[in-house]
Amino acid sequence: MELQNNVWADALFMAMGDQSHQLTTLAQQALGTGIDKYRNKDYKGAAQEFKRALGLDPQSEYAIDATKYLAMSHERLGETDKAIKTYVDALKVYRDRDELQIALGNIYYAEERIGEAIEAYEKAVRIYDDPNNRFALGQAYLKSGRHSDAADQFSRVIKMDSKSPNGYFGLGQAYGAQKQYADAITQFERAIQRNRQFYAAYAEIGYMHVDSGDMRKAEEVKSDLERKDAGLAETLGNYISQKTAPKMMFAYAHSSFPFFMRPKTKVAALNGYLSNANTSHNFSMIFQFSKEMDRESVENVLNWSIARSSGNGAGRDYNFGMRVPDTEVRSPTMPLSIYYDAKEMTATVRFSIRQNADANGTIDPSRLVFAFKGSDSDGNAMNPKFDQYMGFSGTF
Repeated sequence: MELQNNVWADALFMAMGDQSHQLTTLAQQALGTGIDKYRNKDYKGAAQEFKRALGLDPQSEYAIDATKYLAMSHERLGETDKAIKTYVDALKVYRDRDELQIALGNIYYAEERIGEAIEAYEKAVRIYDDPNNRFALGQAYLKSGRHSDAADQFSRVIKMDSKSPNGYFGLGQAYGAQKQYADAITQFERAIQRNRQFYAAYAEIGYMHVDSGDMRKAEEVKSDLERKDAGLAETLGNYISQKTAPKMMFAYAHSSFPFFMRPKTKVAALNGYLSNANTSHNFSMIFQFSKEMDRESVENVLNWSIARSSGNGAGRDYNFGMRVPDTEVRSPTMPLSIYYDAKEMTATVRFSIRQNADANGTIDPSRLVFAFKGSDSDGNAMNPKFDQYMGFSGTF
């Protein structure tokens, strides 16, 4: 009887083994089919196959790959919550798999759920302390504003793998976030020394020059980067443009206001209507900016001023620096209105000049200073060297 029981037990064990092997084989086949569908961008069909693979054999060596592909399929379908749940559920079973924690953290990071990303990355580091996991944690710390903690992680990455550029790159980012631009550039250069094709580090050096106000060096980096990575060069160029202070390039008035006329010009010569005493006439000047401006800022008359030139150097003082005659009329102090043309990046400034009671008023049109203290569409204040215009000398 005992012998018979042993035979039945052996047969049952073999049957269970065969069944387990069959399930593993079917799970492997489902995984392969799912990968084919994923590559063909049939993400819905792929997700069904990956779920099938996990259902057939959740403990197989292929289950981790099925989990990753299933989460990736959900991401491709825009089902972020399902992707997260896939990893969370898998981590209940595979608690010691740091790559699943990293994958989960990456989704949180992409979704700007930085606190949860940090938690996932910290768990990954506790499971397996390697440079890649610490680099991911450092990036999350950096994103959350924990710059010192980020720098500590990147320093640890360098100690663990000093031949890799990653730690130096991250440390450069941490220094840059703390406005330690020279130290940041040093770290990016060290990253490049370890990998001459680490073009992101070149771009970061350009960003540091922009943030420190050295646009000339930033442009040099951009020019060099154009031969290495056109995409990064374009992105850097956009950042340079975004951070560059706007300039007042030049002005023109067509037939409206003769801003080139010399001192002691008869007011009546500006417009025939001003031949009459106590009359006034509206004029306009058009100012060209170097970049797109903020409409509200440009059209705010309080951001503009019109005044007689003074203390601007030889020949630039109002009326050549000589005593202003009694016939001189009062200059306008601010515009009547401004219209901003976003397409042309120009501001048309309207202002008024009034004749005196004796109809013999004089003025120095070429030394009226038009100044603008507003901002561009990126919020940058005007370049202080190019925020004024005077007919005699142009922008200054």
